[in-house]
Order: sequence, then structure tokens, then C-alpha cells
Amino acid sequence: MGYYIIGGIIFLVSMLVSNKLKSKFEHYSKMHLQNGMSGREIAEKMLADNGITDVKVISTPGMLTDHYNPANKTVNLSEGVYHQRNAAAAAVAAHECGHAVQHATAYKFLQMRSKLVPVVSIASRFSQFVILGGLVLMATSAIGKSILLLGIILFAIGTLFSFITLPVEYDASKRALVWLEKEHMLTTQEHDGAKDALKWAARTYVVAAVGSLATLLYFISMYMSRD
Repeated sequence: MGYYIIGGIIFLVSMLVSNKLKSKFEHYSKMHLQNGMSGREIAEKMLADNGITDVKVISTPGMLTDHYNPANKTVNLSEGVYHQRNAAAAAVAAHECGHAVQHATAYKFLQMRSKLVPVVSIASRFSQFVILGGLVLMATSAIGKSILLLGIILFAIGTLFSFITLPVEYDASKRALVWLEKEHMLTTQEHDGAKDALKWAARTYVVAAVGSLATLLYFISMYMSRD
């Protein structure tokens, strides 16, 4: 029952933050840039200003699907961000280029996160099943507790990943906002809008990290209580 309560609270907070983020981006999508530049043009200029010539800016389907891919060195902008000319598009485009700058400058937290990706992909896929299996087996077999511990370790890897992601995302936003201001890309009002949009985007990662930690602590308490 405790797990479902924690899960319900995390889900509710996550939904509230997600809805707030969507409303913010919808609002700032109506704030058209005075410089008339699209998200693609802003991204390409930020890359060029940082001396990055081997990263390509491309369009990817969907909404809020924007990301930087270090494997093939591409800044992937959702169709809206790629084409539109507003404060929200500018914020997202510059943020994703912030990750490209991190990659080019060997930002340590990005490097740590990249190294964890293969492990996390496996851990996140199996942790819940291993934990559930451990809980079921504990009722009939001594090996159940060991299986539960293995599941907790796998889940902890995902939790660690979510916390390493926080400085990566905040630093990318900081780089984006500093560049936008330094190059006078936006008016004061547009810059404030971009900053607000990125602030709410970052909060989705905070909620995810805190939620993962709360769940991890709950699993640990279950393990400890089986002594």
C-alpha cells in the first residue's frame, strides 16, 4: 500500500509540473521574436559562435522531443521548435546546443551520464521485475531477500542517473541563457520568457529525481524490515 501511495503522489506532482510546463511553452510560443530567427537558425548560430562545426541541427517528429545526441553529434529539434520563431523555440534550441557545448568541452557530468547510459538502460528495464520477484520469493525462500537486494541495486543505478542528469540540464540552460544575453539575441521580455520556460523544464527532472529517490528509500525500508 505504501508503494502505491508514494507512486500516486509522485505521479500527481509529475502531472502538475508537466501540465505547467506545457502551458508555459504554449504561452511563450506566442511571444514572437523581434529578430525573426527560427529555432534552427538560433541553434546553428550558437554552435558557430562556440566554434562547433561538426554538429548538425535536424528536425525530429513530436512535441518536446528535443534532444542532443552525442553519438552522431546532432541537435534534434522538434518540428515546432525547428521552424518557429518565438521565445519558447529560442529557449529550447539554445538549451540543446548547450549540451553540444558540454560535449565539446568535456563537461564532466555529461561524460558521467553518457557512461551510465548502457548500464541504466538494462537496470531500468529489469529492476522492477527483480524487486517484485524478490518480494514474492521472500515468502517461501531465503534467496528472495538476495534477489530483492539485487533489484534495489539496479533501481539505485537509475536513481543515481536521474541525479547526475540535474547538473547536466541546469548547466545547459545556464549556457543557453548566457549566450542568448551576451549575443543580444532576445529582448528583455523575450529573455525573461525563455528563462521561465527553461526553469519549468528543469523542474520536471527535479521531480523525477526526487520521486526516484523516494521510491528507492521505500524499497530499502522494505528490505530492512524483512530482518
